Amino acid sequence: MAGDPVRIQIYGLTEFRRELRALDRGLPKALRIAMNEAADVVVSDARPKVPRRTGKAAASIRAQSTQTSVRVAAGGNRVPWYPWLDWGGRVGRRKAVKRAFFKEGRYLYPAYYRARDSGRLQEILGKALRDVADSAGIRVG
Repeated sequence: MAGDPVRIQIYGLTEFRRELRALDRGLPKALRIAMNEAADVVVSDARPKVPRRTGKAAASIRAQSTQTSVRVAAGGNRVPWYPWLDWGGRVGRRKAVKRAFFKEGRYLYPAYYRARDSGRLQEILGKALRDVADSAGIRVG
């Protein structure tokens, strides 16, 4: 269904984060920053494709992360029309303004699928996790 989150599960991430924290309390923060790099690939691909009048819709696309998850968000209180822009539908008085509905959206999900299918997301996440492990002095095979 459109708008449902897409999940990439990294097995052992919770244990990895726990061990990093045991070594140095600041290392899990580096893990969050590393995961933002993967989300930035999707953001940088989707942003230029969003139509611009004021630029608010494109600027609302951003990475949000915690130490265990990362997501790409768009819209919000300042850009409540973003879902209509990406997926389409009817808005306005008496639903008079119509935009063709795209189940997979026009910008975010296609950008994610391109990054996933090209292998860039897995490559960036793998490299980022190895870099964090290296900075902690953990040898990754």
